[in-house]
Amino acid sequence: MEHHRVAVETIAARVKHFAATRKQFRIYHGSTSSTRSIDRSPENTVDTSMLDRVLTVDTAKKTALVEPNVPMDALVAATTAKGLVPLVVMEFPGITAGGGFSGTSGESSSYRYGPFDATVNWVEIVVGNGDILRASRTTDENTDLFWGAASSFGTLGVVTLLEVQLQDAKPYVRLEYSLQTTPNSANSMMEGEIAKDDVDYVDAIMFSKNATVVCSGRFSDKPPLNTANESVRFTRSFDPWFYVHVLKLLKKLKKEPINTTIVEYVPLADYLFRYDRGAFWVAKYSFRYFLLPFNRITRFLLDPLLHTRTIYHALHKSGLADFYLVQDVGVPNDKVEEFTTWLEDTYGIYPLWLCPLLLARSSPNAQHGLHADFALLEKGTPGSRLMNFGVWGPVPSVSASKLSAVSQRAEFIHQNRLLEQKVHELGGKKWLYAQAFYTEDEFWEHYDRKAYDTVRVKYGVEWLPSVYDKVRNKEKDVDTAAGLVPFLLAILWSIWPLRGLYGVLMVFLGGDYLMAAPKPQPVAVKPKQG
Repeated sequence: MEHHRVAVETIAARVKHFAATRKQFRIYHGSTSSTRSIDRSPENTVDTSMLDRVLTVDTAKKTALVEPNVPMDALVAATTAKGLVPLVVMEFPGITAGGGFSGTSGESSSYRYGPFDATVNWVEIVVGNGDILRASRTTDENTDLFWGAASSFGTLGVVTLLEVQLQDAKPYVRLEYSLQTTPNSANSMMEGEIAKDDVDYVDAIMFSKNATVVCSGRFSDKPPLNTANESVRFTRSFDPWFYVHVLKLLKKLKKEPINTTIVEYVPLADYLFRYDRGAFWVAKYSFRYFLLPFNRITRFLLDPLLHTRTIYHALHKSGLADFYLVQDVGVPNDKVEEFTTWLEDTYGIYPLWLCPLLLARSSPNAQHGLHADFALLEKGTPGSRLMNFGVWGPVPSVSASKLSAVSQRAEFIHQNRLLEQKVHELGGKKWLYAQAFYTEDEFWEHYDRKAYDTVRVKYGVEWLPSVYDKVRNKEKDVDTAAGLVPFLLAILWSIWPLRGLYGVLMVFLGGDYLMAAPKPQPVAVKPKQG
């Protein structure tokens, strides 16, 4: 705690330095899972990268005291060693606790617990004048600051510590797969699983409009003796990608009678981070980009480059994220069929990730910040949950070879705006980890500006960039560049495969591929100590 105190005081002093001149700053965490470009220069940065430790795991209270830059794999390792696991664990091991709180991060347990921020009891936060405050989720201890800071991307101050809720863990997840042949039947199947008290995790992969595999998980001690059900893993270099594995199961399920299920037992850490290798399935597009065969051998040989920590770094450096649709959006349950049809007609992108997300806060304490409209939603009522769609992939109209770089960029923006407009039309929400293309007026039609600004003014942080400033798309297009040199650079950058090769080179120079190497053994869940 002494190390933590000194680090936080250093951060507070840095914030006070900027506050004296009202100079805006960015927070450098040391890593990112955002697809937005990041501007980091020493003169405008508050460095929090040293805050990367799990300080305590309290088995009696079932909580962990966590610094903001603790990644999910480190948090899971620390808590499962005590027989516990966070209520919500984001699917990529490099996503941090602070990132989960400051962004809208959910996973397959979020149908029950909501996004990660809803599982945090309190945060320590340095506000705009450099004061170090504690903000609580449920008590009168700066509750407005807590909910204002949740999902606001660091625009209400610098989070320096979090108390995260935990639950009892078991070594395995009993994972059950079933095939559904319509979007509505997949939605109904997930609703049925959600209603079962013993179900801990629910999500789905939609391979086409008539083929969705619903995945339902329960904590389990171990596979039954002499069982025909397999124990499978997904985190080692020679293991299958989870998406590829489920695709093979889909082929089996199509040959079986309707309502057939396949059951497997997955070590807990392998389940929680099952989508890391291949970043769900997004990394398969890199094989297409480099004209490489996509098979078990190439995936094994290139495995160090195909973990999410590495992939995000390459995307940032290459700029290729500007040519792929990478968005998570939520729509009401009764709009799932309509939205699926619209996605198919508009983009034709498959697979899609489906994940039910609880929005209900059921408490007036939450009536602050961007999502103040969630405060009084009651669990089980219409609108209390959305179906999250992960829409990730190339858009044919953007990648058309006949388009110039300028035209490609314009088409990319147009296609993203179409998605934003459709989600708004259906009464849904868009999560802001990715680029946003709203105008400022459009943005504040979706999010509660009055509640958000009220908290910013109260805690003296209105001089910091707003959340809109942070997430909006900042145009740096070739059509706005003047002069011969920018024009020639734009042409050079558009030559295949220079962007991709540059991204890979930057990964090697930065050493990120070393960070991506999986641990040789799964995290063991020890019995909880009394």
